[in-house]
Amino acid sequence: MKNQILKDLMVPLEEYACVGPEATLQEAVAILEESWQRGRGGKFKHRAILVLNPAGEVVGKISHWDLLQSLEPKYRQIGDLDRLSHFGLNVGFMKSMVDKEELWNDPWEFMCSRTANLLAKDAMRPLGPDDFVDEQDTLAHAVHLLVMGRKLSVLVRRGNKVVGILRIVDVCDSICERLKSCAI
Repeated sequence: MKNQILKDLMVPLEEYACVGPEATLQEAVAILEESWQRGRGGKFKHRAILVLNPAGEVVGKISHWDLLQSLEPKYRQIGDLDRLSHFGLNVGFMKSMVDKEELWNDPWEFMCSRTANLLAKDAMRPLGPDDFVDEQDTLAHAVHLLVMGRKLSVLVRRGNKVVGILRIVDVCDSICERLKSCAI
């Protein structure tokens, strides 16, 4: 794993679902669905939408988690969900939060109308240093970053420019293919 470089496993940026920061959430979802219909990205559907600034630079990512969280704005009142999720909250407490905070109580029509005004820049998660790997990094480094950060993907850079996205599904697929050849 230390010999395989990431550019061999990544999905190139030009093949990924991308929108501008001013796109509505409805437009972003339509772009994601178009990417599924084009069949690009290998065996697996894309699971995120990349947000590009006018210069074409990646400034954010909308994951499935971000999409769901943006549909229910009360999550913002709860606090840092990433940090909370690492505390191992039990199922009873999680259920009580849904009731106490009245999460997902709005009628579906209201949630639909909300997406017409919700912009990609408001739904996206800003990127941090642990969201990037270099295309020459080893697979071992990327796997460690994905596992320790509980990430579904990381952005792949060539210098300071994002050139692709490395998805955990592609990493697992590659590793599973290798496991088939193991002599036990």
